[in-house]
Amino acid sequence: MAKKVELVKSLIGRKQDQIATAHSLGLRKIGDATTQPDNAATQGKINKIIHLVKVTEA
Repeated sequence: MAKKVELVKSLIGRKQDQIATAHSLGLRKIGDATTQPDNAATQGKINKIIHLVKVTEA
């Protein structure tokens, strides 16, 4: 199953690694959403910035 990931909080003032993780998922502005595969690499990225995103089943 794929996951839909949406950025719901700003990246301003966040640590550089959290910003880089959001950018690697294709999230740059609040409201940006992407569909990502449900694998271990994606789960790790989502867990790193879970407080900034909303995740739903695609």
